[in-house]
Amino acid sequence: MAALGWLTPRRRSATARSVLAGEAAAEAARKTSAADDDAALLTGISEEAPAEPVFPVAGDVRAAAFFDLDNTVMQGAAIFHFGRGLYKRKFFERRELTRFAWQQAWFRLAGVEDPEHMQDARDSALSIVKGHRVSELMSIGEEIYDEYMADRIWPGTRALAQAHLDAGQKVWLVTAAPVETATIIARRLGLTGALGTVAESVDGVYTGRLVGEPLHGPAKAEAVRALAAAEDLDLDRCAAYSDSHNDIPMLSLVGHPYAINPDTKLRKHARARDWRLRDYRTGRKAAKVGIPAAAGVGALAGGTAAAVALHRRRH
Repeated sequence: MAALGWLTPRRRSATARSVLAGEAAAEAARKTSAADDDAALLTGISEEAPAEPVFPVAGDVRAAAFFDLDNTVMQGAAIFHFGRGLYKRKFFERRELTRFAWQQAWFRLAGVEDPEHMQDARDSALSIVKGHRVSELMSIGEEIYDEYMADRIWPGTRALAQAHLDAGQKVWLVTAAPVETATIIARRLGLTGALGTVAESVDGVYTGRLVGEPLHGPAKAEAVRALAAAEDLDLDRCAAYSDSHNDIPMLSLVGHPYAINPDTKLRKHARARDWRLRDYRTGRKAAKVGIPAAAGVGALAGGTAAAVALHRRRH
């Protein structure tokens, strides 16, 4: 893939493969982005921060929001849920499902994205889809979303995304999950589009190789930077949301970083830098300095009680 030439100056921590992965994700996202005009109205847990100015700013078209997926927008890892769906359809054997299950258990219990486990998950997924048509996996992905993902969306995070949409801003998922899976989730949630890991395909058939590397850590920041340049966004006016310290490069790019369901390292980092913090894993307030005021007013206000009841039933 030819270099896109969009990038503004980068930090030296990004490798050449990170840059390639980021550029590929940005290009794929721009090709597939389309907001769903029929997206359902959402409800979410919200809370007003009295001292906060209204945010996001309505009508600021040079601002956008970037959301991590796993454990930020959705409980658990998208690649694991996708693997369960493929196993149900006999794409692979039980021993491979066991490996997927172990990776998911590690992710949830350890609360970290271990590089070895991530590479193992990536290699497993690539070997499974190799030789299959992209269109086939997209069609199956729609079914898998309904079966395993739809009821795992955090209402609170979805409310934050809707606040940006209601303000007239674009909202993107940014994830190490395959871009096809991420695009399905974004469309179902009524978001603008998705930046995800790009698997190579030739004539519509997966080759079993990646373009660059998984969209993880510095590669996410590169993808956001490339997309912002292509879309003429001002990163100082943009927001980013994540649960993981691995996404600190992406969070540090924007003027409005948010720690959502943060791991220990990200919570510490966020507190030290006075970033906003929100935790939807319990019913309690996060110990921090507020959330977007817009998430607690307007169209979302009427749905708060229902969202709280839903959250309590699930937890």
